[in-house]
Amino acid sequence: MILSAGYGTRLWPLTEDRTKPALPILGKPLVGYVAEYLARYGCDDIVVNLHHRPESVRQALGDGSSFGVKLHYVEEPEILGTSGAIDNARALLDGDTFVVVNGKIITDIDLEAALATHRREKAIATLVLLPNAACEKFSIVNAADGCLLGFGGMPLRENFSPESPPLMFTGIQILDPKIFDYVPRGKFSHSTTDVYPQAIANGERVAVHVADGQWYELSTMPRYLDISLRLLAERGESVTAGDGCEISPTAQVEQSVLWDDVVVESGARVKRAILGDNVRIAAGEVVENAAVVCADLVRGKTAPTKALRGEFRGDNFVVSLTE
Repeated sequence: MILSAGYGTRLWPLTEDRTKPALPILGKPLVGYVAEYLARYGCDDIVVNLHHRPESVRQALGDGSSFGVKLHYVEEPEILGTSGAIDNARALLDGDTFVVVNGKIITDIDLEAALATHRREKAIATLVLLPNAACEKFSIVNAADGCLLGFGGMPLRENFSPESPPLMFTGIQILDPKIFDYVPRGKFSHSTTDVYPQAIANGERVAVHVADGQWYELSTMPRYLDISLRLLAERGESVTAGDGCEISPTAQVEQSVLWDDVVVESGARVKRAILGDNVRIAAGEVVENAAVVCADLVRGKTAPTKALRGEFRGDNFVVSLTE
């Protein structure tokens, strides 16, 4: 199962007309990377939950054949949370071990090794973890002897040594059908607060698998840009442009992500920017460290609480990415 129902409020206004997993990353929807990742390990029968802008995920993935998978879409009229989503799809999941992956990640973590841990530990659930060496803002996962103990707050660098960094959850989990004994029926619920603590308290084994490998989580606009540029750098490139883009020969565009039908006019300078569909950067204009969408997309809309602030500039709405 790929979790794809979230609002993506920290990525607004990029998520005004699409959900976070439908955002394009180097010409491919983010959720497509997850589908291909699962397909590499033989997980080719996939449930995708939908809520915010469901048509954007359907359009991005289609029937799944272009990503090597078969898809089943399950809509949530009201958002149900991470374990509520599983409950809503239990008719499609119950009966065999299944994998749940967050729809906002790109990774090459060895899923087969995690499955081997799950089988060896005979666990009701196995969470795939990574060392958080940089002490980024991901909740601490407390574990001992290969078992989950619980979840803590955000890590402070001064509390950890390089030899013993905190652990963080990757958004990949392996579940046995018995987990449904602890998933509330027909209501909003989260695995971390409503399922795992109750299972552990009842003596169930919730295992952890500490992995290594590349893992990118794209939940904020600065992260979206930084990770896109890092992936581009691996190709020896610094700019990605979607279909129908027009860049004047006298314009300067570097370290930037252009979606479809973007126009950059003569003498304009664009650096470290995200330019959404149909954005036009006027002649001589300078855009740096910013995300830009068409003003009409967000005019009259209320920005989510967690969104970065922006301003209208002519036909564009510009959000500074400088923190």
